[in-house]
Amino acid sequence: MGTTYHCSCVTYCIKWGVWGVLPAVGAIKVGAGKGSTMQPLLQHPDPEVRMTAVLPSLVLTLLCLMRAGAEVPVQLDFDPKKFAGMWHIMAAVSNCPVFLSMKDKMTSSVSTISFTPEGHMAMETVLPLPEECKKISMLFQRSGQAGHYISTEKGEKRDLRVMDTDYEHYAIVYSQLIDSQKPSTALQLYTRNQDVSSHLLQKFKELFHSMGLTEDMLVVMPHSDRCTKTHK
Repeated sequence: MGTTYHCSCVTYCIKWGVWGVLPAVGAIKVGAGKGSTMQPLLQHPDPEVRMTAVLPSLVLTLLCLMRAGAEVPVQLDFDPKKFAGMWHIMAAVSNCPVFLSMKDKMTSSVSTISFTPEGHMAMETVLPLPEECKKISMLFQRSGQAGHYISTEKGEKRDLRVMDTDYEHYAIVYSQLIDSQKPSTALQLYTRNQDVSSHLLQKFKELFHSMGLTEDMLVVMPHSDRCTKTHK
């Protein structure tokens, strides 16, 4: 069975005196069919081996989509129950001007994901600001596609997609701020713990480069446990 992905953009903006995590938006099947030599790699217990098998195909898929003007992809057979729980936001890349002006001051934050009975995504993020641990809660409405969610809070449309995840170790979330005078896109790297290997980070870079985002837009966030207890 192949792997279908849906992309989403995540943008950061500072509004009302806080950092906000803003999300983005499709599905395409990449990977290998039954009996392919790639299939054992997709089932390998090591998440880095699985990423090695998946991300080159995902990068090529995104390049094709961008040239065709099509939507970016989402994780195949996305499972909300497996995705729920606590994630550390360890790296992010965005062309949002506010994000770019603040990224050098950012440290890792913690986000807890849950889902309503209707299938909407609730996201609670705790941000380690200099003066406090700031909680931000957002609700994203489910779209017609699993792993794709939309928010229209504050009068702005944000499109969020869980692009790739193994549920146990990492997730890549793509988000886009749509209804704005300055639309922006972003990609975030989530991990279940605060360990980010050089291999995982390299694959993350390959992916955002294929989307037209550049190295100077990237921040790999220093570890911060200051707000972890506040979040629990």
